[in-house]
Amino acid sequence: MAAYKTLKGQSIRQVAQDPTNPQIGEIWYNTTLGVLKARKFTAAAWAAGGNLGTARYGLQGDGTQTSSFVAGGYPPLTATEEYNGSSWTGGGAMGTSRYTFAANGSQTAGLAFGGYNPGTATATVNAEEYNGSSWAEQNNIPTATSQNISVGTQTAALGFGGSPFSGTLKYDGTSWSTGNNLNTPRYGIAGAGTQTAALAAGGNAPPGVANVEEYNGTSWSEETDLPAARINFSGTGTQTAAAVFGGSPGPSTDTFQYDGTNWTAVASMATGRTQTSSAGTGSSALAVGGKPTTAATEEFTGDVTASVILTTS
Repeated sequence: MAAYKTLKGQSIRQVAQDPTNPQIGEIWYNTTLGVLKARKFTAAAWAAGGNLGTARYGLQGDGTQTSSFVAGGYPPLTATEEYNGSSWTGGGAMGTSRYTFAANGSQTAGLAFGGYNPGTATATVNAEEYNGSSWAEQNNIPTATSQNISVGTQTAALGFGGSPFSGTLKYDGTSWSTGNNLNTPRYGIAGAGTQTAALAAGGNAPPGVANVEEYNGTSWSEETDLPAARINFSGTGTQTAAAVFGGSPGPSTDTFQYDGTNWTAVASMATGRTQTSSAGTGSSALAVGGKPTTAATEEFTGDVTASVILTTS
């Protein structure tokens, strides 16, 4: 076998510490660790996770890829399930059955509000908080809405979009207040971010739109459109590092990542679906349940560039 220098025209560098900004494909020998290393790129991919205990769509939840919750959904449910990175187990039941509602937070500090209440056959103003074992009623949102979305935490939440209310709501853990409206009123949006740095993508205006807006804590501004119009899809991550997936037209398997400026199409889901729940970040996410009615969970890993140890295996 030819030597590396013969193949590449240079010797492998010997360094005491890994380079600060190595290029993809670059190889070096770390003398401190005594290992040969290289800079490697791994493309985004979806992998199967553990199935929900109950198949459903229009469910919602939040958390991380290894610690998340989902609740509600259709068929009409109050059931909550919790994910540990491999399997789902039952949690406390919601007080109000609902689907196509908004939720955010964590497995031990979740928030759910709005949505379609099959008991009254209308959108609801109801809001509840989850503590990891049970749900408790909180102050109602100002206006009943469904197909709404939320980002942030249980004590610093932002709600936006929905039908018929398509404005912006803020929650401080006790009280609700309204903020400036989206530039394009819509429902079935994918969202990401925090109460002061949020992202709203797509949705039904109607019809479906590709519009993307960013929120700075006060107002919404137009940003780069999605590659294609989408409704009833999911989003995760931050305003500058987000992923959106699924939705209609479809049901779609498409996944797009956002870097704060541009959208990039990456790996597709195995199962096309709409009205899923999501959790995680823009590079480590979950897609849960969805329509056609499914219990499927998929785990997303975004494009990764990392320094790895080279071995003979």
